[in-house]
Amino acid sequence: MAGKLDGKRIAIVATDGVEEAELVRPRDAVTAEGARVDVVSLDDGPIQAMNHDLEPASTIDVDLTAAQASPSDYDALILPGGTVNADRLRMDGGVRSFVQEIVRAGKPVGVICHGPWTLIDAGVVEGRTLTSYPSLRTDLTNAGAKWVDEEVVTDEGLVSSRNPGDLDAFCSTIVEEFAAGTRMNAG
Repeated sequence: MAGKLDGKRIAIVATDGVEEAELVRPRDAVTAEGARVDVVSLDDGPIQAMNHDLEPASTIDVDLTAAQASPSDYDALILPGGTVNADRLRMDGGVRSFVQEIVRAGKPVGVICHGPWTLIDAGVVEGRTLTSYPSLRTDLTNAGAKWVDEEVVTDEGLVSSRNPGDLDAFCSTIVEEFAAGTRMNAG
């Protein structure tokens, strides 16, 4: 049986400190539908995932660095949370450029928890409606986004959720949005 995402290639951008469930569950949801997934990070080698920002969890293999990855090779992007993960990613110029190119091309993006920090620093949230971990509300509104407190929010291919408790809705929604593909009215 064909999956909804057969032939799609998806990048998950993450680094040390990523919230394990926010990387693993979306990865598993899209691969179950036939997508090929690459974990893109700041450096080669495995990254240390965490549970609740404090407890070490599994290590996750990296496929490419942001410097090696080409946004044109991907059909969609996932930005998991984890406070340390998101804070490190937002400071990296290569990651910001990668994210900017994906968004400007109108490709769908799934972002959860603290992941929107990277979107803010990439300058791609102005005029968009999204949700996040509640502590990012001020950051998002200051960057020109409309923040709402909902389980999952979809805004023209940008899917956002608040925390690991929203993963069921987040995963099913990214599968549908990723299957829909690139938006013609890319920013």
